[in-house]
Amino acid sequence: MQNIFRTQTDALVRGLSDPTDLHDQIATVVEKLRDVFGSGGKVLVAGNGGSATLCQHLSDEMVGRYRISRAPLPVIALSADAAVLTCIGNDFGFEQIFSRQVEAIGQAGDALILFSSSGKSPNILAAAEEARRGGVTTIGFCGKDGPLEQLVDVAVVANATDPARIQELSLHAIHLICEAFEQKPGME
Repeated sequence: MQNIFRTQTDALVRGLSDPTDLHDQIATVVEKLRDVFGSGGKVLVAGNGGSATLCQHLSDEMVGRYRISRAPLPVIALSADAAVLTCIGNDFGFEQIFSRQVEAIGQAGDALILFSSSGKSPNILAAAEEARRGGVTTIGFCGKDGPLEQLVDVAVVANATDPARIQELSLHAIHLICEAFEQKPGME
């Protein structure tokens, strides 16, 4: 069992061995989100399965708080409303569960953050395309070589191929984003 633990931990450490690109990508995300919030926009977040939990984690930390009490930020996890998901899935198909929500509540000046370990999920790609049509900034958290990386305005690409490591690196990125929004000006 210790070998399994060591192998998985070593893979995560390799993913963070040179975080310069990751940090640069996250800094770009923070700038985009500051622009969105500064202009009165909101952030929509979408993902499937484990990535859906990342969406909810990000929205929880931004609407609630991460470490300190501060003004809440308008972030909505599109994966959180089971009734909406099942309605759209039943009536229009699973591929439209996020794009339909983006069409309904996304506005020019908003941002859509998409989490997809593979970068290939059809419903995530459809949401990105809908967001672009509506003038919504798109941000993707993904692994290497999926089409999502090329479809979004800003990609945060994990230095990993295993979905578990990609999700762990995405969670680290979420926490770095939260840190950036909880720093006092000049401390960044």
